[in-house]
Amino acid sequence: MRKYLIFFLLAIISSISVFSVELASIPFINNVDLKMKDLRFLLRGQIKPPDSVVVVAIDNKSVKEIGRWPWSREYIGRLISGMAEYGVKVTALDVVFSEKQNPVSDSSLADSIALSGNVIAGYFFRNEVQPVDYESLEQIQTSKIQKLQIDSGVTSVPLIEYENLDANIASITQSALGFGFFNVISDSDGLFRRAPLLMLYDGDIYPSIVLQALERYTENSAAITIGKTGVRSIELGKYIIPASHEGTLPVNYYGPTASIKTYSAVDIIKRRLPVNELKDKLAFVGFTEIGIYDVRPTPFDPILPGVEIHASIAANTLEQNFIIHNNKTILAERILLFSLPILLALLLAFAPSASFGFLTAGAFSLLYLVCNYFILTIYKLDLSIFSPLMALGLSTVSSEIYRSLVVDRKGRYMKKAFSNYVSADLVAQIMKNPESLKLGGEKREISILFSDIRGFTSISEKLSPEELVCLLNEYLNPMTLIVLEEKGTLDKYIGDAVMAIFNAPLDVDGHADHACRAALKMMAKLAELNKSFLERGMHTIDIGIGINTGDAVVGNMGAAMRFDYTAIGDNVNLASRLEGLNKMYGTHIIVSEATRLLAGDDMLFREIDLVAVKGKQLPIPIYELMILHDAELMSHFSHALNLYRESKFEAALKIFDDLSVTKQDYISGLYIQRCIDFIATPPPENWDGVFVAKTK
Repeated sequence: MRKYLIFFLLAIISSISVFSVELASIPFINNVDLKMKDLRFLLRGQIKPPDSVVVVAIDNKSVKEIGRWPWSREYIGRLISGMAEYGVKVTALDVVFSEKQNPVSDSSLADSIALSGNVIAGYFFRNEVQPVDYESLEQIQTSKIQKLQIDSGVTSVPLIEYENLDANIASITQSALGFGFFNVISDSDGLFRRAPLLMLYDGDIYPSIVLQALERYTENSAAITIGKTGVRSIELGKYIIPASHEGTLPVNYYGPTASIKTYSAVDIIKRRLPVNELKDKLAFVGFTEIGIYDVRPTPFDPILPGVEIHASIAANTLEQNFIIHNNKTILAERILLFSLPILLALLLAFAPSASFGFLTAGAFSLLYLVCNYFILTIYKLDLSIFSPLMALGLSTVSSEIYRSLVVDRKGRYMKKAFSNYVSADLVAQIMKNPESLKLGGEKREISILFSDIRGFTSISEKLSPEELVCLLNEYLNPMTLIVLEEKGTLDKYIGDAVMAIFNAPLDVDGHADHACRAALKMMAKLAELNKSFLERGMHTIDIGIGINTGDAVVGNMGAAMRFDYTAIGDNVNLASRLEGLNKMYGTHIIVSEATRLLAGDDMLFREIDLVAVKGKQLPIPIYELMILHDAELMSHFSHALNLYRESKFEAALKIFDDLSVTKQDYISGLYIQRCIDFIATPPPENWDGVFVAKTK
């Protein structure tokens, strides 16, 4: 009896220990559990969604036929009108029109929304301060939750809350049927597995675009019940949504991209679909073209368009096919967390040896994994995997240690066996120098370099995993050596991207100059690599590089159990944005003004624009670090750029046109179109020449 009691107590201690770890919300533990849960989806495979929900995609086909985004809003108006003509019951726009385009286009879109009478306008909440027009806010307030029941004694609601929002222009959406936010929330590992249905703003509860669209589609108002622990229920007539206490809902994905029936926007604009193809559908309009950047990594697909998340939740609701993770499932997890180790401990007490005990524990754990999978696929209950397994493992190990040390008196043997589970070298290193593992950082001036392979996704789709790894290794190895040669520090690889910092952790004189030289060497090395790739019949690659100089916080950062030496701060983000701008300007190396001023005199730069990059309010001048020295190009381009900023567009157009033809200068080609646009529609008198980059 004493042995059984000790095994029982060890199981209880194991469960309490794991429960304490759960309460601590350690990111690593949470991420492991999430990854294990994802495997269930992959084992389950795709499932058929209902026909009532569709996606209307601004896709690659639409962009090729109509032109690059953003389109004229007259096209969006024609899209909305077309959907109404095809009989769409409710149209939900996963797009926000927060800035004026031109009176004609804006008015055309507003008229289309009014005439269709079925549009749910989207907006999104944000933490950054964003001025909101009073009329726009007044419109959004019409859609806040009205049917709200709050239990007595409830003083707060644990919903996600934002202080600011990005709304549509009031004149465009004044005739919208309703309004809903389209924010989605990622888990700690960056994957999107759940979505908020409700959020708090300025003391009121607002519905998501999905919930608002479902209200109009089912012709039922959402009734929300709030209890002491949070959201208790969300009801839409006969439809019950099992949201969590925070108002979020796990997404029961139907599969990878395009699992939900998807129609190309251009086919609707040009009326190519059969007459009744969209009749009585709930349609979500959004982006699937990767270049527009509205992709979200999910368990099924690393680049699932965000609009499909909304469509999946709507489809889940209409067929009442949910993945349930709410207060009831959390309670079931707690029961399993304590009951499974106790049951296993009783079995282990009868085990004749340690080896038999571990086999029993393995079989018991495997049985739980199988049951967990069927509970998800049959009953749709999303129960934790890793925590019960960790409790079972801890209970098993502790029980077998007790058996070996006390029952079987095999202390030395057990000590030797247990060393297989603990890295002696790692422990010795930590004990020798524990202060090296402390988190912390310092603020210092650094130069940050980001490089990225252009079109890497399309390249990776054409190569086998072995070929892709070979290509990356052959590219990353020399690029890393160049960074080190120029006294830089390799911060990290981000897929195919390289992030390097100069002047940290060691002081480097002329760090901006070193960063620029590294960029030029990388481009020269890339030319050699591509020549070799061609000779071997491999894919050639192209890269973009962004460099910025400024203050950042550098040091060991992360969580207590896992961290890296890295740099963070606004200047790091700016370097990443500059790298992304290469795609827009057709360049290879773009640097900030701070980098240009600190770089060596032998470097050749040309100013190419005054840009307000995404995430920054103040405009910054950006410069191309010239790979080839062309004094004539630089002189003429600089003159044309000055004329352009003085609003002398016709004179600037002539020079840009000449450079585009004689020098094959891509940037001049961009300014040709800008000049033509401004000649047709002159900018306001106080125009400052700033270009607003809406993408990263």
